[in-house]
Amino acid sequence: MGMIISPTRELSSQIYHVAQPFFSTVQNLKSILLVGGLDIRTDIRKIENEGANILVGTPGKLHDIMERLDVLDFRSLEILILDEADRLLDLGFQKQLTYIISRLPKLRRTGLFSATQTEAVDELSKAGLRNPVKVEVRVEAKALGDMASTQELACSRTPLGLHIEYMVCEAQNKLFYLVDFISRNMSKKIIVYFMTCACVDYWGVILPQLIALKGCPIIPLHGRMKQIAREKALASFTNLSSGVLLCTDVAARGLDIPGVDWILQYDPPQDPNVFIHRVGRTARIGRQGSAIVFLLPKEDAYVEFLCLRRVPLKERESLDVAFDIVPQVRSAAKEDRDVMEKGIKAFVSYIRAYKEHHCSYIFRWKELEIGKLAMGYGLLQIPLMPEVKHHSLSIDGFSPVDDIDLTQIKYKDKARERHRLKILQSKQAEVPKQNRAKKIPDDNVAITRKKTGRQRRATQTKEDEEELENEYRLLKKLKRGLIDETEYEKLTGFGNLEEGSSESNSRGSGTELSTGSKSKRAKTKRGKNAKNTERSRARKNKKGSKTRV
Repeated sequence: MGMIISPTRELSSQIYHVAQPFFSTVQNLKSILLVGGLDIRTDIRKIENEGANILVGTPGKLHDIMERLDVLDFRSLEILILDEADRLLDLGFQKQLTYIISRLPKLRRTGLFSATQTEAVDELSKAGLRNPVKVEVRVEAKALGDMASTQELACSRTPLGLHIEYMVCEAQNKLFYLVDFISRNMSKKIIVYFMTCACVDYWGVILPQLIALKGCPIIPLHGRMKQIAREKALASFTNLSSGVLLCTDVAARGLDIPGVDWILQYDPPQDPNVFIHRVGRTARIGRQGSAIVFLLPKEDAYVEFLCLRRVPLKERESLDVAFDIVPQVRSAAKEDRDVMEKGIKAFVSYIRAYKEHHCSYIFRWKELEIGKLAMGYGLLQIPLMPEVKHHSLSIDGFSPVDDIDLTQIKYKDKARERHRLKILQSKQAEVPKQNRAKKIPDDNVAITRKKTGRQRRATQTKEDEEELENEYRLLKKLKRGLIDETEYEKLTGFGNLEEGSSESNSRGSGTELSTGSKSKRAKTKRGKNAKNTERSRARKNKKGSKTRV
């Protein structure tokens, strides 16, 4: 029994289908593909009814299956293969992998496969493997028959058949160079990499509408697409003799797409380790291939960084911008609200992904020229973003479309447009109701709000502290002789207290003698103790007490 784990659905599917001819030569050997995006109940029924000796899948789906099916017996498992092991750890599958490995027997053969050997993979091999052996596969230098080629091979992490270039260009001109490059290589098979899924969605809608690319097959592929759509897109591009695949890093590792001539990186990857995997989709198994990456002027230090990592690049001269494509993009956005919204999402997602770049000392997002970038995306207006508002990114180079109301742009899809109008009308109907519910406050009328118990206690405590501080200051003035006792009693309110007591006694003169005597004694007692009470308050306030005397 064996298990093969890979980080993506596409790679797992490729491994499964490539291995079928080999599995068929062994009797009583059954394999099953377990990847996300498909109903898990179907997979469980298939395992229960047919059984399987070889499990091929992604960590998430395998973990889910193993948790749900306690009847699975892995005691006879002999081989565990982790393909693209470094990527498995980078994507946060460590928890699932730990669980899966804990269910497997310790006496087994384990293989870690990757084009990039990271520290995490080395640590995993040391901790999880017994007697690990490292095997490196390289192109044989003898077949090249050239001493210079042999030296070049020794100092490079990429195959000799791969020619990598870079082009430095402004953000607003990147689209022109992309369209110009594709139009000059219409007979080639090209993969174009973008930073985010939203960017793939947007350019997958825009590029087929451009005049220069009419008739060119352009296929988008990213991780947020439904599984059926992903499989269909990959199969379509694989079967093409020429065309363009727009994708994210979901198609950067392990995929063996035959006949790829060019790799174009419209956006450099967030993780520099992915750069090698991207360009590795061409020049496979001794074939020739080419790659190019677009860099902004402030990103040129990335070239030296890659050279230090033994990935040599040569500069490609940029051509003069012959025509402006932005008007075509803006025209498409004006005609269809879906295009406009996709452009805004792509723009926002790119900036936020740029902030999370692993090489933040090279890709400094606070130096990003957001105005030129927005022009390159063909936006009608720059969207409101915290990054723009709080960090004052440069919006120079952006020319907004004047005299346009974005709320009036309609969807080409009539059903979506009807739904949008319905929501818009309901919002407009709620506005008058809200205005009627709101009362205009009168400056002469005090508006009181019901306070919570905590707020009332906090207010009372503050008032008590202020009153004690005031009485303490007056007491100090009395001691220094700055005020007399009459003025002190008046300012502290004790004079009013004594007057009130006198009135009480005069009103109650007709009562019994005992009652009058008690009132008189109480009055005298209050008068005697007034100063003592204030002194006590002052002492307690000085100690920091918050309890009112």
